[in-house]
Amino acid sequence: MLPYPLLSASLVLMWLALNGFTLGHLILGCIVSVFASWGMAALRPVKPRLPKWYLLPKLVGIVLYDILRSNIAVASILVTGGRSRHKAGFITVPLALENPTALAVLAVIITSTPGTAWLEYNSLSKTVLIHVLDLVDEAEWQDLIKTRYEALLLEIFE
Repeated sequence: MLPYPLLSASLVLMWLALNGFTLGHLILGCIVSVFASWGMAALRPVKPRLPKWYLLPKLVGIVLYDILRSNIAVASILVTGGRSRHKAGFITVPLALENPTALAVLAVIITSTPGTAWLEYNSLSKTVLIHVLDLVDEAEWQDLIKTRYEALLLEIFE
């Protein structure tokens, strides 16, 4: 029996989408997906609990809006040559999140948003180091991450 049947099915579909459907690719995709599923089981990842999974669409909407807005802001900086007026910098954001899956989701959100990059998480001090392309106010960025993303992730995962 497969420990992660959804992962296996997804991998087979992805394999077929990338390589085209033939009987050989179907068999090879199934073999690869079985070994990948067993490999994933060997890692024993914590299965995420999502008590408030219905908040995920809200999070996705917020993230997509922020990515779009950030794309426009970064493009305007690059097109207008306004680099001299903008100061890039590093900020440290204290986090209340402890759930590893929630932290991973937050890392993906921050890194997916143009102009920001998740650099380091310190589990002892529970802080994250983030690089920001247009750093005007450090407190504003900290508040944005804590209230816009972390609060919702705490609700979804805790």
